[in-house]
This record gives sequence, structure tokens and C-alpha cells, in this order.
Amino acid sequence: MTLGEKIKEARKQCGLSQEQLAEKMTVSRSAIAKWETDKGIPDVENLKALARLLNVSVDYLLDDGGAVDVQVIRQVYNLSDYGKGGKKQKKDRLILERFPDAQIHTLLGELKLTKGEKVVDNALGFLTDAPFGIPGLINGIKNLDKEFYLVEKDGKQLFVTVTDEFIETRQLSKPVTGDKFEIGNWKFIKCAYNVQASSGLYEKVKKVGMLLLLLILIGAIFLPWTEMWHEFGQNLYRLLHD
Repeated sequence: MTLGEKIKEARKQCGLSQEQLAEKMTVSRSAIAKWETDKGIPDVENLKALARLLNVSVDYLLDDGGAVDVQVIRQVYNLSDYGKGGKKQKKDRLILERFPDAQIHTLLGELKLTKGEKVVDNALGFLTDAPFGIPGLINGIKNLDKEFYLVEKDGKQLFVTVTDEFIETRQLSKPVTGDKFEIGNWKFIKCAYNVQASSGLYEKVKKVGMLLLLLILIGAIFLPWTEMWHEFGQNLYRLLHD
């Protein structure tokens, strides 16, 4: 694909007209038309602005071969437009609307710990009564708004992330063959059921699981301190009455 063809395709995937893209970039519509027909080339600053607005990388736009490992498209959406029910159900409706004829698997994701987080995890585990895995629990709580999907259609695999504000679609350069795989800093497990066959049960189970994890985290943080103060109080009482 040429640079112009890539700009045109990315613009359409973002749901923008030439006029809308031109307005966001403060250039004329004719400039966008020239870029898309390869009759003109955007300068460096406009190229960066295009990549940012169209949610693609500059490398992708400039790669003459077109064989980019991963192409990422991010689009904003309104969660309230997808009916009643929990957030997971609404996001399932969104993903089904975007990929109606595809096989869609829900993914369970876990953010891998950084080196610093691993050090903290080991320190908490060895130096206190807190269980190992607290940084992982914290990461899970921070990413509660994310749902992950593996979409298979026309021989391609798409990795889709849906938050409360946007949907991000990434075409995988290497096919996922097993039930466990990694992408970037995330580890994933592919669920046995697809989105069409799932129900609100998944969301209920997820909420109960996260609530239990939160209770474990709270107990792990405060219980050692409670025991320590209890012991301190007993020692102080003995000291005052001896």
C-alpha cells in the first residue's frame, strides 16, 4: 500500500471524512485529498499529526512494503449506547456490532509485573505477613475497565481491547494457536466460550472474584498492623502494671 492509501484506509476506519480530518489538522480538504491520492506528501509535523489522529504509527505510514507487523486502530465510543446491563454485557454488544460475522473469544488478561513491582512483592512476602501477589492485585484493580477479545475473521486474528471510553483493534502479525499467549506486557488466557454464547454470568463471576481479591488485599495490608498494635498494647499494659 502507498502512503496515500494507508492514510485513506486509516481515516475511514476512524470514521472520519476528509473534511473532518482536515478540520482537526487545520489544513484544507484539498490537502487531504492530495495526500490520499499520492499527489502530495505531508511534511514531518503533519505526518506526526496524522499518525496521532488516525491512531497509527509513523513507521506504519512510511513503510513502503506495507507488511507492518501490527496495525492499531483506536476509536472512541459511548458505552451508554449499548443497552442495559453491566459493562461487560454492553462491551459484548459493541464487539458483536463491530464484528458480526466473526468468531469472538473473551480473554482473561494479567499485567506482567515490572522489576520494581517484583522487588516490592518479594519484600512484602518475606518481611511481613502479607501474601505474595499484592502488586498483581493492585494492577488488576486499576485495569478493571478493560475487556479483551480475540477476533478471528477471514483468516486474520485481531486483538481487541475495550475500555469504558474507546475500542482499540490490533491486527496480530503472528497467529495465536494456544489458549495462553502474551502481547506486550500482558499475559492472556483464551476462554473456552465465545461472546455469542456468553451471558451476564461472566460479569457476575468477575465482580465476585475481584471483590474477594480486594478483601484479601485489605486483610493482607491491615491485619499484620492490627496484630502488631495488639501486641504493643499488651506489652505496654504489662509495663505499666509491673
